[in-house]
Amino acid sequence: MQFNPARLELAMDRRRLTARALAELADVTVVSLSQIKTGKQVPQETTVQRIAGALDYPVAFFHGADVDTLPAAAVSFRSLSSVTQRERKAAIAAGGIAYLVADWLHSKYTLPSPKLIDAGAERDPATAARALRQAWGLGEKPISNLIKLLEAKGIRVFSLAENTKNVDAFSCWRNDEPYIFLNTFKTTERSRFDAAHELGHLILHKHGGSNQGPQAESEANSFASSFLMPRADVLSEMPRVQSLQQILRGKKRWGVSAAALTYRLHKIGLITDWQYRNFNIQLRTDYGSSEPDSMQRETSTLWKMVLDDLWDQKLTRADIATGLNIPHGELENLLFGLTAASDRPPLRNDRPALSVV
Repeated sequence: MQFNPARLELAMDRRRLTARALAELADVTVVSLSQIKTGKQVPQETTVQRIAGALDYPVAFFHGADVDTLPAAAVSFRSLSSVTQRERKAAIAAGGIAYLVADWLHSKYTLPSPKLIDAGAERDPATAARALRQAWGLGEKPISNLIKLLEAKGIRVFSLAENTKNVDAFSCWRNDEPYIFLNTFKTTERSRFDAAHELGHLILHKHGGSNQGPQAESEANSFASSFLMPRADVLSEMPRVQSLQQILRGKKRWGVSAAALTYRLHKIGLITDWQYRNFNIQLRTDYGSSEPDSMQRETSTLWKMVLDDLWDQKLTRADIATGLNIPHGELENLLFGLTAASDRPPLRNDRPALSVV
């Protein structure tokens, strides 16, 4: 195929490079690069090679078809006010690469179908959380591995190894298929809450797009809190809270941060305003920004099964990247923190339905 300017734009966003910076690295003029980006000039192959080398992307990547992009209105960034334009573009471009990987998955395997409810008309986070738990047959029990649960219910989960605190997570719908992107730079507890937060966006804000401002963010937070820490279970397990140690023990049950559990206890009236302030002061004084007794990182069941199957075929992740003409590092970024050799096999009824096409 002919050189595709849209793919150049995507690669530049992923590398967070301006036209001027790329022109200098690739030894082309800014004017020429501008014309190449807008499609007014078809670059010679030697020029493409220099551009590809500067971006550390395979030359073949730039001769592929258009890549689906994530519309800004459909993408929810939890920390929108602190995300820089370059960080935002880089994260959204990672979503485009993820679409390529997801399409490859669909071509090779039969993936679980989405099993989400549409709670957009309700817009009450606590009610939506209870309804989804009921639809998924969870009852009031804690969720041991949220990533595995999401994958089993047809949500495509990818990681974002952006190495920045400003991009927590985001979510979107594509062709009636839900996606969640998690920054695994965070603690496990934070990533679980992020995932539940984005799940809230997917079922509460599907029709208007999840990027709807502070109200949507507040609703997604409330959903995550109710979904991970069901009111009835919290009331049963922690009817009287008198010390921070009780909270530190309790957070392990629901797989949340001590701060998130403290907030939930205050929200449902199990601790007073004074206790809430005091416990938060204790947490900041004793632990600062770190999470006490943090959980082991959650991993992906779906990707473990895929990679095991590929291994049986004598194929690796590098072969996936080569087949898609993307840098191996980009695939690693999308799977970082989601795959681990030490991961225990899931219970049979928690495994996603996955078969070779």
